[in-house]
Amino acid sequence: MRHLMSPLDFTVDELNELFDLAANIEQTPETYKNICNGKILATCFYEPSTRTRLSFESAMLRMGGQCLGFSDAGSSSASKGESVADTIRTISCFADICAMRHHKEGAPMVAAYNSSIPVINAGDGGHQHPTQTLTDLLTIRSLKGRLSHFTVGLCGDLKFGRTVHSLIHALARYPGVSFVFISPEELRIPDYISESLRLSGIPFEEVIRLDDVIGRLDFLYMTRVQKERFFNEEDYVRLKDFYILDRKKMQNAQEDMLILHPLPRVNEISTEVDDDPRAAYFRQVQYGVYVRMALILTLLEVNPC
Repeated sequence: MRHLMSPLDFTVDELNELFDLAANIEQTPETYKNICNGKILATCFYEPSTRTRLSFESAMLRMGGQCLGFSDAGSSSASKGESVADTIRTISCFADICAMRHHKEGAPMVAAYNSSIPVINAGDGGHQHPTQTLTDLLTIRSLKGRLSHFTVGLCGDLKFGRTVHSLIHALARYPGVSFVFISPEELRIPDYISESLRLSGIPFEEVIRLDDVIGRLDFLYMTRVQKERFFNEEDYVRLKDFYILDRKKMQNAQEDMLILHPLPRVNEISTEVDDDPRAAYFRQVQYGVYVRMALILTLLEVNPC
């Protein structure tokens, strides 16, 4: 039995197989509409979510399976003090696979250790968000045809952004990838990540101004400044509008640069950019359904043939 806690839990070859499966699901959805009949997915979300939770549920329902779970810790026995370990032991009696989001780093790992069903980390604090990373990688591969030899800029909250941390770890395994980290000093990429890249000989640079580097990026991964990760309101207010991508800034970008965003956005991408053909963030959402369908099938060891 396998779990997914980090994008590094799959080798590059295994990821290629997963993405091939997701591409086949996109092309021939009718083949998969009843493949999970009789299977149940539990979504245990201790933190708010729109895209991740609903895309998991959509993925299972599209394959003929069923869903149960909770979208708020207050509506579960966690509000009574039940531990994650006890919750997953209980959920294991009801479902065949579980997707868990938790505000504490490592909570899904605790669940996986105590579970008799596959557990998927759907985001744990500021640590990892592996299924968003799988979504990002599938989006890049589908739209660019490759996962190598490009320059990616990551902009905004690089300190607390779990989607950023997961994506860096995943992309660092592909040849010819270089990073540009764009953030204010207070939201710089954590030292352990930059040091890991340095030791591996993977090129990166850190800048503050987006305007200085946007013209040489193949991808721009925008992130919101996350209010829920700040200890005080004053710091959030000071930093929340530090970057706003608008039509004027896009004039300096390459014609084939793609804009990605894990969503939700606040105002870091102006709505006037939505009609730009380089804006790929809503296409990401659709790819997220396909990749989660493929992941569920893989962890449940359901053979599509």
